[in-house]
Amino acid sequence: MPNKNKILITGGAGFVGSNLIKLFLKKTKHKIISIDNYSSGQKSNHIKSPRVKYIKGDTINISKLLKNPNQIKTVFHFGEFARIYQSFLNMNECIDSNSIGSNAVFNFCLKNKIKLVYSATSASLGNKGKDKNLSPYAFSKSKNLELLENLKKWYNFKYEVIYFYNVYGPFQICKGQMSTVIGIFEDHYKRGKPLPLVKPGSQTRRFTHIDDTVNICYLAWKKNLCRHYSIANKKSYSLREVAKMFKSKIKLLPKRPGERYASALTDKNLSNKIYKYFGKINLKDYISEFISNNS
Repeated sequence: MPNKNKILITGGAGFVGSNLIKLFLKKTKHKIISIDNYSSGQKSNHIKSPRVKYIKGDTINISKLLKNPNQIKTVFHFGEFARIYQSFLNMNECIDSNSIGSNAVFNFCLKNKIKLVYSATSASLGNKGKDKNLSPYAFSKSKNLELLENLKKWYNFKYEVIYFYNVYGPFQICKGQMSTVIGIFEDHYKRGKPLPLVKPGSQTRRFTHIDDTVNICYLAWKKNLCRHYSIANKKSYSLREVAKMFKSKIKLLPKRPGERYASALTDKNLSNKIYKYFGKINLKDYISEFISNNS
């Protein structure tokens, strides 16, 4: 039997992927492989360790990039196009990554009998399921869940699903099209610029710290129960409330297509119960510490 001692993380040079690598290095003895096309990932996020190998490439080429799949224990598939508004501007890129690329990853895992941990999104859960059609991003992610559901029925495919809720924290993207809300606010605060707030500003989000997020990814992997999990903050804040926490001026921006007005906590998706976990790190405390360190 081959020694399956490696963990593969797609998007390993990105925000969530790089933090997950740090956690795995701390908690396990596994070797780690990252595949990233660096469309949003950064080489500055690389973790210096002899146990980590970084490969530049697209997930659609996963079978060509990995010559020894029998050494891989689990694939954490986090390397997808992950922004709502930007998916309208770059729909082809979104579909290439989230549909064609993810299909290649699923087939790679299925063919080589590798466990999958997949990052789903809260963007496809709201408004009694209707939000899954709000944007190319939400649509592509919801279709992937339907495909995984069928792969489970057809081939007894093994996987875990984690629903992310507006993740923030170290290594988040602060500039450019793929930046996060908290990252944008932090960048503008540092530069003394008004914080850009998309109208109406009353839309709410359950901002969840990256440490809480990757801890649940690790927990799901460790439990190995083939379940759906969500990791969110118990309290939701409006974007205007969050902007005011920075005690800066605010600049209102026009409404954007695909904008969600609430982050939904859902008990079930498709035929799957969602096991809910809540973050321990408080957003107000995080922002207060950020302001203290940057005043």
